[in-house]
Amino acid sequence: MHDTEGNIHTEGNIHTEGNIHTEGNIGNIHNDGRIHAWRIDDREYRRQEERRGRRFAYTSLEPARTALVVVDMVPFFVDANPYARGIVPNIQRLADRLRGAGGTVAWVLPARTERTPVGDEFHGPEAAEMFRNAGGTGPLPGRLWHGFTLGTDDLLVEKSAPSAFFPGRCALPDLLQGRRVSTVLITGTVTNVCCESSARDACTLGYRVIMVADANATGRDEDHNATLRTVYRSFGDVRPTTDVLTLIRTA
Repeated sequence: MHDTEGNIHTEGNIHTEGNIHTEGNIGNIHNDGRIHAWRIDDREYRRQEERRGRRFAYTSLEPARTALVVVDMVPFFVDANPYARGIVPNIQRLADRLRGAGGTVAWVLPARTERTPVGDEFHGPEAAEMFRNAGGTGPLPGRLWHGFTLGTDDLLVEKSAPSAFFPGRCALPDLLQGRRVSTVLITGTVTNVCCESSARDACTLGYRVIMVADANATGRDEDHNATLRTVYRSFGDVRPTTDVLTLIRTA
């Protein structure tokens, strides 16, 4: 591996490693943030191009009907993971751009759930209790990681399942329906758990899904890229932040 700074976009692959490069005022972030070295194999791009005649399914979006969904960016996850800290600038850039264009920004936090025998059996009692309390307590804005700037019309919701779109476990789908949202931009952590679950369920509910490759984070590049490949093949587009910002700007 080699260290790079900023986003390097190459045909078929995007590699971004090392310390993050920040622009402007994005709040207070740790200086040890990292971005995953993410990639979609050329064969996956070719497969979709052969099927539909283009690399990406969604070549444009309507900002007023688009929501940036930010999953689980709370201290429990962000403090423990430099990759989660590394995506803070990209999430804030997307939020600022989409909000300014009339779109929706939705911050989704883990709810404190009831203790269950299955949870104790699967995770072990101590780990299950830890995860039950991952989202913290108190007013929702204060439970987000401190590096974000929120807007007055932003949505803040809790989810009691890994997915923000699982029926009956999060208010987000109903709120988005009220705003006539048809496209969701999936960001946050953990890529291969709650973010992937949200992308899958959003697709099932009929949303146009775009997973923002360098605005999601997990513990390892391998796990991150496995999710990106799955989403790109079966559930939605995978695009870097710069591409999504361009889609919003040129709408």
